Amino acid sequence: MRVLVVSNPRATATTLRQRDVLVHALASDAKLDVEETANRGHAAALACRAMRDGFDVVVALGGDGTVNEVVNGLLTDGVHPGVPRLGIVPAGSTNVVARALGLPNDPVEATSVLIDAMSADRRRQIGLGLADDRWFVFTAGLGYDAAVVAAVEAHRRRGRTSTPALYVRTAVRTFFRQDRRRPAITLRFPDGNTVAGLHMALVTNCDPWTFFGELPVSPTPQASFDTGLDVYARTRMGAAGILLAAGRMIAAPGRRAGRRGFGSRLEHDLTEFSLHADRPLPFQVDGDALEERQLVRFRSVPDALEVYV
Repeated sequence: MRVLVVSNPRATATTLRQRDVLVHALASDAKLDVEETANRGHAAALACRAMRDGFDVVVALGGDGTVNEVVNGLLTDGVHPGVPRLGIVPAGSTNVVARALGLPNDPVEATSVLIDAMSADRRRQIGLGLADDRWFVFTAGLGYDAAVVAAVEAHRRRGRTSTPALYVRTAVRTFFRQDRRRPAITLRFPDGNTVAGLHMALVTNCDPWTFFGELPVSPTPQASFDTGLDVYARTRMGAAGILLAAGRMIAAPGRRAGRRGFGSRLEHDLTEFSLHADRPLPFQVDGDALEERQLVRFRSVPDALEVYV
């Protein structure tokens, strides 16, 4: 079995020494290559080369951004039988993909699970989302949440560590800087129906959408890797409604039903749709800020990738 480990040396939760220990453990059962990423986009290029060179498995050792790049590299030529299987060793600050798949959040424990899964050939097919030509695993967003992601990235470039407290402070500052009176977004379906007057739109491919420390945040509790895409949109951006909605998103599982209300709208299991904005808005996929957009076309692709779990 030919395995490529794509390692992000700037990942939050692992050191170079820990990485070497993890790689040594993986190498005991496979013919292993290890590549470190040097810049944004490098992980995608490495995964693409591995796909075209006939590797069996590509392991993403890093955070959600590394996983997203690896997935985009693996699917450069689309979904086809030659796409390598994906392994994940979470080493980022949040690790939504790994945790949504039921993998341990600790990189050492996750390595043990991965080795066992590879030995037992234990894997599952998951559906993915496409935002124009960019694959995403767990989320994409247009508007407010993407503005928060971009602001946090700016803090990290200045040397700040990504923490729940940093996200909260950034989210509050960004909230009061947003235009909360003029909703810019319209959701359009293939049949011509529309939902206008939206301030922001989260597109999700699994539940939870993210984590606040150890607490799952679930705006779309029905979302799943086995169904189409879900959308959580805001029709009002008042502070009280946002706080009430946030409280329900992190409530105990038994209290999460009925997420409608508080100025929100939910759509479940969508195959295809688009988001249109009357002005350029911040845009993100899997927690990475991209260029501003006024139009994004979304598509759900079932059974797009095999993942060791």
